[in-house]
Amino acid sequence: MLPRRGGVDHPADPDIIAEEEAGMDVRITELTPANYEEAYRIRAESEGIGLSAADSKEAITRYLARNPGMSFVARVDGKMVGAVLCGHDGRRGMLHHLAVDRAYHRQGIGRQLAERCIRALEAEGIDKCHIFVFSKNERALKFWKRLGWYERVELVLMSRDIS
Repeated sequence: MLPRRGGVDHPADPDIIAEEEAGMDVRITELTPANYEEAYRIRAESEGIGLSAADSKEAITRYLARNPGMSFVARVDGKMVGAVLCGHDGRRGMLHHLAVDRAYHRQGIGRQLAERCIRALEAEGIDKCHIFVFSKNERALKFWKRLGWYERVELVLMSRDIS
């Protein structure tokens, strides 16, 4: 279990409510195919996130089925304001497309989503997690570094199109 700001630990339950520094109630719930469109909109409107055919509803539905209880959305007053995809291969975790509505930046919502994913991975016995960040996305790089993530300069990402 990871401590949240203020030293309060929260179990990895599927419907945690967290009080943020700004005084708003942020509800973190599981990302499901039913709220795909809202989550996609937030990611599409966010700078520094690259979307492709791999982000179709069909593909994301498959991803969520392979990784149940690992991906989350954030809501304030019922409005979805953030989303993140999370999963693992049995050894390493992976976060994808963490995005927060620009009007809600700098209020701890991205941190809450990332921590929620880490707790879910930890509950599955996963002890390391990776993320992809575009090298020129300075804002995202600073965000992740503030949360304790570090750059793996000794690695090169390589890809191959299959179809």
